[in-house]
Amino acid sequence: MACIFLLTTKEELIIYFQNPNQKRPDRPVELVNDNIRFPEVLVIGPEGEQLGVMKTRAAIILATEQYGLDLFCVNPGGKPPVCKMINYSKHRFETQKRDREQRKRQKTAELKEIRMSPVIDTHDLETKSRKAIEFLTDGDKVKVSVRFRGRQMAHIEVGEEALKQFLAMVEDHCVIEKKPALDGRFLTVVLASKVKK
Repeated sequence: MACIFLLTTKEELIIYFQNPNQKRPDRPVELVNDNIRFPEVLVIGPEGEQLGVMKTRAAIILATEQYGLDLFCVNPGGKPPVCKMINYSKHRFETQKRDREQRKRQKTAELKEIRMSPVIDTHDLETKSRKAIEFLTDGDKVKVSVRFRGRQMAHIEVGEEALKQFLAMVEDHCVIEKKPALDGRFLTVVLASKVKK
């Protein structure tokens, strides 16, 4: 551990301890203009024409002075690496905009849970099935749990019957992703939506 001493006034001595193993996370560096460290690159002009292999410094000067553009490395793994003359700030803006649009369109399916008792009333079963259909039409997955309390564990078949009735009500809107299984005091089944997001 390194130690740094700072003397702010005659009386005050501040000691900072610095851990040499602790580094800040490196931010990804875009290979543009002076960040390009290759000695030679294959240069592509602003209209897509090949300008040939050049020294990197000469290619940067050509891009900035003659075309008023930036030199951006599009293929650092090539032999030699391929760089293109582009307006980098415009390119970065369009890339960020495209990423935002993709994230907006991409919706992950959530897992919603519906719990019920093995001695559920028919009306309550219909209400819960309507809610499950609502979740499934939104494209979400639904986990249906039948909870057994106390002596109800001796009559699991009652809960299985209630679950069969529930599945019959929602069968047009879902596919069974995980078959009914007893997990402790819960009889659970996972339903996936037929609607693709």
